[in-house]
Amino acid sequence: MRSAFEAWAQREGHIVRRREDKPEEYLVFETQRRWVIWQAALAHGAKAAADAPSKFAKDGAAPAIAQDEAAVRNRVLNEVLDAFSELDETAGMEGVLKVIQGLKKKQKAEAEKV
Repeated sequence: MRSAFEAWAQREGHIVRRREDKPEEYLVFETQRRWVIWQAALAHGAKAAADAPSKFAKDGAAPAIAQDEAAVRNRVLNEVLDAFSELDETAGMEGVLKVIQGLKKKQKAEAEKV
């Protein structure tokens, strides 16, 4: 997962050098912020996939992306993008964490409805 993120980040012009004292963190704040957002988006998408296991099953006869599966992916992506678009640049990591917590609360509330 990290290698895919770093490949994307380099293509986008971000510095992917990590801190020497904390190798799990990136040296540049913006890269670290995007890494946290990347993880949140993947976790949010994994939850959507778990909610609809038959659509994402890996059995032998897996058809091409069905229209409803594409709709789920687009919905998840739009939810994450909308949540992070409201975040201003001065919010820092605290703001990113608040957005992630908000997404988790929303998932939990939706799961309890069902």
